Amino acid sequence: MKNKTMLRLVRAFLPAALLAAGCALAAPDPSAERLQRGEYVARLGDCVACHSVAGGKPMAGGLALNTPFGTIYSTNITPDAKTGIGAYRFADFDQAMRKGVAADGHNLYPAMPFPSYAKLTVDDMQALFAYLQQGVAPVVQANRPSDMHWPFSMRWGLSLWKAAFLSDGLFQSDTTQSANWNRGAYIAQGLGHCGSCHTPRGLGFQEKAMGDAGSGGTQYLSGYTFDVWHAANLRDLWSVPETVRFLKTGRNSFGAASGSMTEVIQHSTQHFTDADLTALAEYLKALPSEAPARKPPVAALQASAQDLYKTRGGLGYVQFCSTCHRRDGRGVGDIFPPLALNTSVQAKDATSVIHIALSGWQSAATQSSPRAFGMPGYSSLEDREIAEITSFVRTQWGNQGEAVSTDQVRKIREELKLKPAEPSQFVTPRFSALLDQANADQLILGMRLMTQTKDLLPGHVGNALNCSSCHLNGGTVAKGSPFVGISAFFPSEAPRAGRVIDLEDRINGCFKRSMNGKPLARDSAELKAMVAYTDWMKGSTKMGDKVPGRGTEKVDAKLVANPVNGKQIYTEQCAVCHAADGQGLKQADGSTAFPPLWGEQSFNIGAGMARTYTAAAFVKANMVMGHGQKFPLAQGNLKDQDALDVAEYFSHMPRPDFAEKAKDWPKGGKPADARY
Repeated sequence: MKNKTMLRLVRAFLPAALLAAGCALAAPDPSAERLQRGEYVARLGDCVACHSVAGGKPMAGGLALNTPFGTIYSTNITPDAKTGIGAYRFADFDQAMRKGVAADGHNLYPAMPFPSYAKLTVDDMQALFAYLQQGVAPVVQANRPSDMHWPFSMRWGLSLWKAAFLSDGLFQSDTTQSANWNRGAYIAQGLGHCGSCHTPRGLGFQEKAMGDAGSGGTQYLSGYTFDVWHAANLRDLWSVPETVRFLKTGRNSFGAASGSMTEVIQHSTQHFTDADLTALAEYLKALPSEAPARKPPVAALQASAQDLYKTRGGLGYVQFCSTCHRRDGRGVGDIFPPLALNTSVQAKDATSVIHIALSGWQSAATQSSPRAFGMPGYSSLEDREIAEITSFVRTQWGNQGEAVSTDQVRKIREELKLKPAEPSQFVTPRFSALLDQANADQLILGMRLMTQTKDLLPGHVGNALNCSSCHLNGGTVAKGSPFVGISAFFPSEAPRAGRVIDLEDRINGCFKRSMNGKPLARDSAELKAMVAYTDWMKGSTKMGDKVPGRGTEKVDAKLVANPVNGKQIYTEQCAVCHAADGQGLKQADGSTAFPPLWGEQSFNIGAGMARTYTAAAFVKANMVMGHGQKFPLAQGNLKDQDALDVAEYFSHMPRPDFAEKAKDWPKGGKPADARY
């Protein structure tokens, strides 16, 4: 909803000299009640977002705000007498906040949204000043001077700008509207300064409307694209409950916060009273919209098999996005947001969805959901691939967006100035490349059998797992048990079987063990398709070659597992996806989003994952998923000891027996961590 640079620009510039002299107005003595009120006013204005840097002291400034005209640094607004605002007086504070004039008479850049702050009541302004003076810890931190290019470094022109665009009157209630509507209008137009990001700007970079009244009022909050983000049209956007939910939690039925809006929610809107959230939502809902009418379906539609498996965009989505957002585009609970009917995804301006696809995403951390979830940036994909995938998500499940071009992706990539991806010897096979093969139908069937095993082969899968539960993204993830090159190593001696086995034997072994089910007939079309798919990933690999990314990770065998710590790690890191009871996470339709790790619907004791060190190696390389920015599954990797401990914990939980266990390792050599 708001872009980071714009949000910071419009609130950040409060120079250290702005409140230096004189006092035409007297601020009342601060009381506990007034300080509390001032703190809430600061929350409404989200002061901390611009006047703090990551890892720094709150309100101490120093945040670099890069603009086309140079760099501005936010200032120290703590009550330190020398470097902060400890010596400032209310009259100067009020003048700067309302008129953009510093204590020494120089003009402030309109990066600070004084046109919005001018609407504040005197009581709110006094409470805010009292809080900044008495309720914030003083920090000794000198302000850094701005570095604006000529002629923008000369401030005299700002007088002309203000003469043309500044209206510094207090907020005027509309007597034809309810008290709730007026409260919402006051928040949106004043401290919330929502228009700073969501209202189009003119040639003078002024907001084209400061409210919904008067000429140009229909442009107020009608959406604006700036700094490679599209701030949405907020006019009559969602229902009141959906808007309240979004502002409080960072997500709703139509998507999740992204960009700097995550900070707005973390630092500001989640702390609003329910009454203020409702008032703001009612005001936004009441704003008439001139956007083209949409008639979205009541529920998200299913993407057709033709679109999913016969197009490059669909196959790219299945490979890189469906693990979290699912094939039906509905996401996973309160973890990964829906793409179906997502407001930002299908917006007329595709800037934000392309931006997120290239640079990644992280959810807001809120009181209701204190853990942030993330997705990696896919900048390592070619512009064509990003265009194909984003076009797919903008046109499926009832979404009414337009296709994205390669040129659009290229332009946004250039504007973002993304760093090149780190070189890797592992080349991720692309599902979309299957379409170029003579036996494409067979290969795509093999891919689907690997990724939808339970759904497509229910008679052969005895639990809730798929091949992709262990061979991530259909065996295309480095150190995620990939299939790349693996068929070159078959037939080969298998110590567990005590004989030479071929690839068909190996696949059927997984059906019996990992999926606690039944093997496929060797001459079945399904087994042949799975073998063909695996063979396709062999490439030029030969027996004895070293394959980059093969297998998983290595865990120090000298470490001793601690299941007590493992249980704690599981509770803190794993239960959100695999459930507190280890039974996996199910969707509303009963399907399994993330697999069970123990119990009757999990792998049996004959599976490799039932061995502590095998499980630990997998966990170390690939978990925790969706909690970082690592390509391709946003893994937030655990340390060796934690990976070993949590593997010891879940691998030794109750699970099905394996009837053929007596036949294993007939020639000896059974691993020490085998379950039998």
